[in-house]
Amino acid sequence: MAIVDLVMPKLGESIMEATVLKWHKQPGDAVQQDETVLEIATDKVDSEVPSSADGIIDSILFEVNDVVPIGAVIATIRTKGSEIEKPVASEPATVDPAPVLVTPDPAAPQISPRSEHSPNRFYSPLVMNIATSEGVSMKELEKITGSGNEGRVTKNDIITFIEGRNGSENQKPEITAVEKISERSTTEPSVRPAAQDNTEFIEMDRMGKLVSEHMTKSIQTSVHVTSFSEADVTNLVLWRNRVKTSFEKREGTRITFTPLFVEAIARCIKKFPLINSSVEGTNIILRKDI
Repeated sequence: MAIVDLVMPKLGESIMEATVLKWHKQPGDAVQQDETVLEIATDKVDSEVPSSADGIIDSILFEVNDVVPIGAVIATIRTKGSEIEKPVASEPATVDPAPVLVTPDPAAPQISPRSEHSPNRFYSPLVMNIATSEGVSMKELEKITGSGNEGRVTKNDIITFIEGRNGSENQKPEITAVEKISERSTTEPSVRPAAQDNTEFIEMDRMGKLVSEHMTKSIQTSVHVTSFSEADVTNLVLWRNRVKTSFEKREGTRITFTPLFVEAIARCIKKFPLINSSVEGTNIILRKDI
């Protein structure tokens, strides 16, 4: 019997980490080589991670929504066909800790000692906006019991928390304003019944949330100026065509144009340092590291 590590695969030369989206296998489940064990996502693409061996899932080391660096061990597989049936008897000894890692995620908001996992707990932009406007700290957010999918804190959860803390009468005007940007309408049936009947709310997928978050942050911190200029990249294309086969054999991944663009931008920033700056209030932050 042997233990085989299942590692986070390298999905591209510029990708350094991936997020766990869904586990298809749990500790104790049998798995065949190349069978899908979990789904992961990066800023560029969603992908499936297959098993690297036949056997039984021995342990899962990360939860859904955890961000995992490339090359890290994400699960272990117990191999050797003759031993496959035996672990069932000893399963409680090895699998008993696994529910602590996998199943408490929906209940995590009810347990304040699980603060070490709080950085990976997802809060929608709406919930964060309400928390900011109402002065709800992250410690208070972590204590709120989430009624949403996988224990996520919904708009109703945080509003109920605020009402209980400060009194519902003082919060009603703020709640009314917030409802205009809410993901789900909680307005009473007597108010805007037609809008409620003819409105559909579709939750963004992970990629949509990332794009929205990054674009909003970009607007807040960067000066937006657009300029177009043409460049002849014939030699760049010819060089890549010449080295791509040897590069893939040596590095185990294909070379794209991305590192070439990165080098060009880095050289440009050395000549024009203000490109590498952002705005904070009335200050321009000039970053000297490229």
